[in-house]
Amino acid sequence: MSGHSKFANIKHKKEKNDAAKGKIFTIIGREIAVAVKEGGPDPSNNYKLATVIAKAKANNMPNDTIDRSIKKAAGDGNTANYESISYEGYGPSGTAIIVETLTDNRNRTAANVRAAFSKGNGNIGTTGCVSFMFDKKGQIIIDKEECEMDADDLMMLALDAGADDFAEEEDSYEVLTSPEDFPAVYEALQKEGIEMASAEVTMLPQTYVTLTSESDIKAMNRILDLLDEDDDVQNVYHNWDE
Repeated sequence: MSGHSKFANIKHKKEKNDAAKGKIFTIIGREIAVAVKEGGPDPSNNYKLATVIAKAKANNMPNDTIDRSIKKAAGDGNTANYESISYEGYGPSGTAIIVETLTDNRNRTAANVRAAFSKGNGNIGTTGCVSFMFDKKGQIIIDKEECEMDADDLMMLALDAGADDFAEEEDSYEVLTSPEDFPAVYEALQKEGIEMASAEVTMLPQTYVTLTSESDIKAMNRILDLLDEDDDVQNVYHNWDE
């Protein structure tokens, strides 16, 4: 979208996250634990773990906390009880919402997610009902004010490392990768000392929906706030142009 500031959205999310950093670390810790159980404790041989570590570092999670989470997961048999479940549905005016959860009680999680949609005048749909409207991508956002590297040099660095696309916004740079190439691109930027405002594998909407009525905006925020408060919810993606 022309003029759509991705960094403004990142800052908005960061402000909310900073107010609940303990929860963010808990969420990432759970993702690390599941990734270790699925693919082992070595990120060089475990793409999913490498991806979560990049996300952890972008959220300023200390290295020793990351290492402890990995070691704990490697020796903790209880982590396997968590299962990953995704929900798809619609918010006000047909906005598309994807909810990713990690849970040890699917009945509790399903009831809570369904209630969040219902209280915001939305509804849960079937698997695949909105995911086709999103692309799974590695996304790295770099604040221009924190980056001393020339834009062209930064673009070549990212593309040489395996990035698919590079875009310059008014206040930031955006690097897009395939999910598989994300860890390598992240590592290449990190080695050059590039500060990243955000780095994660995410679901990017192909088009955005604008909500014009106050009631729709209030209802959408209600859904997002309730999902944010749910400890089982790991990630929420939507195509509302905030």
